[in-house]
Amino acid sequence: MPAEHVEHVAPVEPVRRFGLGTAASGRPGYINLGRELDLPADRTVEAMRERTHELLDTAYAAGVRYFDTARSYGRAEEFLGEWLAGRPFTDVTVGSKWGYTYTADWRTSGVPAHEVKEHSVAVFDRQVRETRALLGRHLDLYLVHSVTPDSPALTDPALHARLAGLAAEGVRVGLSTSGPAQARAIRAALGVTVDGRPLFSAVQATWNLLETSAAPALAEAHAAGWRVVVKEAMANGRLADRNATGPDTAALRALAARTGHSCDALALAAAAARPWADTVLSGAATPRQLASNLTAAEVGLTGEQAAGLAAMTEPAEQYWRTRAALPWG
Repeated sequence: MPAEHVEHVAPVEPVRRFGLGTAASGRPGYINLGRELDLPADRTVEAMRERTHELLDTAYAAGVRYFDTARSYGRAEEFLGEWLAGRPFTDVTVGSKWGYTYTADWRTSGVPAHEVKEHSVAVFDRQVRETRALLGRHLDLYLVHSVTPDSPALTDPALHARLAGLAAEGVRVGLSTSGPAQARAIRAALGVTVDGRPLFSAVQATWNLLETSAAPALAEAHAAGWRVVVKEAMANGRLADRNATGPDTAALRALAARTGHSCDALALAAAAARPWADTVLSGAATPRQLASNLTAAEVGLTGEQAAGLAAMTEPAEQYWRTRAALPWG
């Protein structure tokens, strides 16, 4: 599959182009590489709450105003809601997701499934109540979690009616996508209407230097007025300095050596430079990682540099096979 072609990449805008995701800190188990080095040895609820609040404080102090969570991120909504409740913020945007139920019961091993997906009316009704109980007035975006082309979220009129009702209350309704068919799911969602009006107006999708296949569909969504949020811009840690050691990341390492920027900053800057990307999420698990991620706001990639990084792109099917094999830890 050919790499995404970039004629010119404008300088990255300031730090408010970036958001903080809570997948890595809201539960003891996740699939980011090297996570065992980043979290407290004893991943109790209290230890993870403290780490999440520390990350949120660091992000807000640095200028980040977009915060992302989900029902399936363990107790991440609870941690974020507690943090918000103690602060009179009027300038933050909060996005959450429904459709996965967290089933690991705060364990990291011996778990048949860490989360179970179901895009039904019954799950929406339950989870939107749970989300609102934890996030209250702060819920700005509510996304169907991990929509694929076969999801009933794209075809169920009863569910569409529920989502339209939420949108009528002022919450932006959208979807997140995963897998090699992200572009198909996004384009199908662009065509969903209720009473003749588009239902969805936001998408959170995977785009990174290794997986660029959704880019054309994300550009179409942006042109339609959708808010576009990029997740997994670090490829679950594959693009971090400590893990970018193989031939697949040679171009990234070489550019980091020439410019003095970290691999993670370059990876995030490349995502933020997409003209259709409104927000790029950091999934940092430590304040130090977050500070390094946010230096992406200082990076301006030239067209030549971007073209060099584009050579890293993998076929989507290959990328998602590799991701599926990453261990939860």
